[in-house]
Amino acid sequence: MLDEINTVDWFRVPGPPEWYEPERAIRGLRALSGSANLVQAAEAGSLLGGGGIVHDHSGAVPPAAAVAAPLLLDIVEQSHPAAQEVALGLLDEALSCYPHAGYTRVPAPDGTAVPLCCAIADHLRARSALLVRHGKRGRSLLAEAAAHWRFEVRECVADGSDTAAFGSLAGSLPHGAHTAEMHLADAITLLSEVTLEYPPADGSCEACLRVAARRPGELPPGAVLFSADCGDREH
Repeated sequence: MLDEINTVDWFRVPGPPEWYEPERAIRGLRALSGSANLVQAAEAGSLLGGGGIVHDHSGAVPPAAAVAAPLLLDIVEQSHPAAQEVALGLLDEALSCYPHAGYTRVPAPDGTAVPLCCAIADHLRARSALLVRHGKRGRSLLAEAAAHWRFEVRECVADGSDTAAFGSLAGSLPHGAHTAEMHLADAITLLSEVTLEYPPADGSCEACLRVAARRPGELPPGAVLFSADCGDREH
């Protein structure tokens, strides 16, 4: 695990200088991964929570939290039980805290910038089986992550003046009208009204969304929708 931690150039990960200290991220993750008791895990957690991957005193989270999320999940899977509990607590803080202006997003492979909370939620969903094994604490994290939904468009058809978009839904989109960001290539478009037409069923992730006042050609396959509320999160 140390190799994965050391591979990251934490000094190149952007963050507000007053609240993000890369050295704390490095030292804290190394220490937490090797913790053998409660005291060592708590000391490592203090480094990470004091400006390493969250700044718990101010309730702020830097982009380093998204980089650290899969590493913390590895610690949950592989390390001492005390370290596992600290890692779960840090993941909870990272998802709950708000980022500072200018540091609210992280790069996505398609060239867009994903809201920081959504990137963390995706990492949690990717390790859902691991988190479920950790009982109430892990299931609670997954429930929190569900609010940071994403929908990938597979195909669309016209439905009056609206568009019915079929695709894959991760997380849980509540009933009612919502604003959403559509990410496509290197562009982000605001969608003023998105509603859940047909939710996933029987363990499937397949769903249908109604997008008001948009034509099918405006939502091409591969476009990804995120909650606009997540894009607006700012400390």
